[in-house]
Amino acid sequence: MLDALATAARAFGVELNDTQRAQFDRYRTELLAWNERVNLTAIVDPGEVETLHFADSLACLLEPIESQARLLDVGAGAGFPGLPLKIARPDLRLTLLEATGKKARFLEHVAGVLGLDDVEVVNDRAETAPGREAFDLVVARAVGALPVLLELTLPFSRVGGRVLAMKKGPALPAELGSARHALNVLGGELAAPRTYALAGESRQIIVIAKVAATPSEYPRRSGMPAKHPL
Repeated sequence: MLDALATAARAFGVELNDTQRAQFDRYRTELLAWNERVNLTAIVDPGEVETLHFADSLACLLEPIESQARLLDVGAGAGFPGLPLKIARPDLRLTLLEATGKKARFLEHVAGVLGLDDVEVVNDRAETAPGREAFDLVVARAVGALPVLLELTLPFSRVGGRVLAMKKGPALPAELGSARHALNVLGGELAAPRTYALAGESRQIIVIAKVAATPSEYPRRSGMPAKHPL
C-alpha cells in the first residue's frame, strides 16, 4: 500500500517507515469516510488522494526545514499540506489554522486517531488568529491569489522565517508580478522557488523570506485582504 507515495517521499528526501505508511493509510480512510458528510475534498479516488493530496503536500520538503521548526498551515482545510508534513517529519511543531468549524473538528479527530503529538488546531480566521510573527515556517495551499495569500501568511512568520505558497498554472508569472507591492509592504522577499512535476503537471512552491517585521495594521480586518488586495 501507498507505494507511489513512498516513491514520491523518497524523491523529496524522506524515507517513510511502516508506522508512517500506516498513518497515511488511516488518514486516507478517515478523510474519505468524513467526506461523505462533510465537504473536505473533491478528490475521492484513493490513488488520487495519495498522489494529489499526500505526495503534493510532501513536495514542501524540497525546501529545507530545520529540526523542531514551528510550522503553521493557513487555511488547512482537510489538513494539506500540514498533516502530511507532520507525519513525514514528526519533529515539527504543527499548528493548523482553519476557519470552518466542521473542518477544524475533522482535523482534531484525525490528529488524534493518528497519534500525532505537538499538533494544535485553531478554529479562526487568519485575520484574527493569534500567533503573530511566532512561526519558523508558514505554508498555504489553494488559499487565493498571491497578494491575498501574502497578507494572510506573512504576519505569522518570524523575521528570518519563510512562507511556502503552493502554486500551479499558466497565470503564475502574472500573479508573481501583482504581488510585488504586497511583498514590499509586508516585509517579504522572493527566494528561489522549488519546482517539481506531479501527475504530468509542472508545479511550483513559491518561497518567500521574511526580511522585515510586518506593520501592525496588517492583516486588515476580516474579508478586506480578498476584497481589496494589496
